[in-house]
Amino acid sequence: MKITPPDPIAFSIGPFDVHWYGVLIATAILIGTYLAIKEAEKQGINPDHFFNLVLIILPSAFIGARLYYVIFRWDYYSQYLLEIPAFWHGGLAIHGGILGGLLGGLLFLKRYRLHFWQSADIIAPSLILGQAIGRWGNWINQEAYGYEVDPAVVPWAMYIDGAYRHPTFLYESLWNLLVFGFLLWLRRRRGIRWGDVALSYLALYSLGRFFIEGFRTDSLMLTPSLRVAQLVSVIGILLGFGLLFYRHRRKKDIRT
Repeated sequence: MKITPPDPIAFSIGPFDVHWYGVLIATAILIGTYLAIKEAEKQGINPDHFFNLVLIILPSAFIGARLYYVIFRWDYYSQYLLEIPAFWHGGLAIHGGILGGLLGGLLFLKRYRLHFWQSADIIAPSLILGQAIGRWGNWINQEAYGYEVDPAVVPWAMYIDGAYRHPTFLYESLWNLLVFGFLLWLRRRRGIRWGDVALSYLALYSLGRFFIEGFRTDSLMLTPSLRVAQLVSVIGILLGFGLLFYRHRRKKDIRT
């Protein structure tokens, strides 16, 4: 499909350019925050506490996502230090965002004595939905795409950066939407345990990311043959499914 993406700049306010990447991220944040707070209310959690939790998690996640990306691309950013804060040009790593948000959130949860797994279950569907929305910013920025293919063999290939390629941003966006739907269904099931939704998110997102990452041409690399995201995804798969199995065997944190 030879579809031309829009200009990366959505609009300008005086000398300031507003990028589509930022618009999509802001949209994802607003929708995700709304869904999480409404679910917190349903579960009897003070919405003010949960809103404050989101305010802590968001900057922590942004900092973690950017630092993670910059660290693994230090060969470039060491030469262009002023580009480090320019996330609107692309370059937010979700694995770094999860780690950053987790660290920031843990400090807040401890202070207000909120249940970790319950809070994680509330946030997980919003997180995966935000990832699905944010991936379209990669298309607009012409990044996070796959290797070149023959459109006669891969008819859904998209014309990106001068060639027909695997639209890996689309693959991940669709996978994330499927996981989002599954998490919403799971959250309403009877007999599940606190943490089942969050751990299912971790395992299922990691499973999809592992396979999709293999098509990408711009992966962060540990070695010439080892992709960072695939290594982290393997850890996520083992940790997610492993903890689900372990916690169900112990019959711990059963929801009432």
